[in-house]
Amino acid sequence: MLNDSNPSNINIRGKVVDETKNTLIIQSTGLKRVAKKNATFKFSLDDVTVKVEGKTLIGRPEDRVKKQNKKKW
Repeated sequence: MLNDSNPSNINIRGKVVDETKNTLIIQSTGLKRVAKKNATFKFSLDDVTVKVEGKTLIGRPEDRVKKQNKKKW
């Protein structure tokens, strides 16, 4: 995680294991629940890394697939 309104969440590294409407659950040293609203995340898969504003992730995952985002990640 790059940025968060909660300073204890900055620099959490781990695997996203679950997601709710407003939070991501990250497997780090234990499970960490992080609010999406005021955070900026950095996701890596293989050699690709993307930076994502958490507010663009708010919503139920199944509904987010349906909606169109005007702003690209």
